[in-house]
Amino acid sequence: MALMKGKSFFTSLLILVALLGVAVGGTVHKVGDANGWTMMGVGYEAWASSRTFQVGDSLVFEYNNEFHDVTQVTPHDFELCDPSKPLARYQTGSDTVTLTKPGFQHFICGVPGHCDIGQKLDILVFPASLGPVAAPVPGPVSIRCHHHLFEAVTRSLQLLLSILVWSISIKNLFS
Repeated sequence: MALMKGKSFFTSLLILVALLGVAVGGTVHKVGDANGWTMMGVGYEAWASSRTFQVGDSLVFEYNNEFHDVTQVTPHDFELCDPSKPLARYQTGSDTVTLTKPGFQHFICGVPGHCDIGQKLDILVFPASLGPVAAPVPGPVSIRCHHHLFEAVTRSLQLLLSILVWSISIKNLFS
């Protein structure tokens, strides 16, 4: 009886860890790749759509701090390109932002006009997982809100399926 309780507790603990996620040295993403954080020649929406972001990952913003900054904002301020109420502001020219919580994260350049011409980045951060989650397939985006909703649902389903398969295989190991 005690052995069954121990197995049940262990299985429950593993499932809980899988659901909450464990950050084990995440991926480092250089925003904009070789171009860095700039207002010229980078499509940040396309850049982000080819990656999967998880808690524990880091974003590296490299830019000329005489002309740019990195301002983390709310979803509302992101849509308005309004840097006046920042959640955080980075200004060194080489800033690393560690993703510490799941959900949407929004970054803009706070220099007037830069966000309006495309120097902005919004990403969906997933809980850290114990197994791989496939990156979304990039495709045309016509309506931003619908795209985010579809992408979020797709990624969430992929993550839940990975956790379910993983937890069943762990359960089978101990039964």
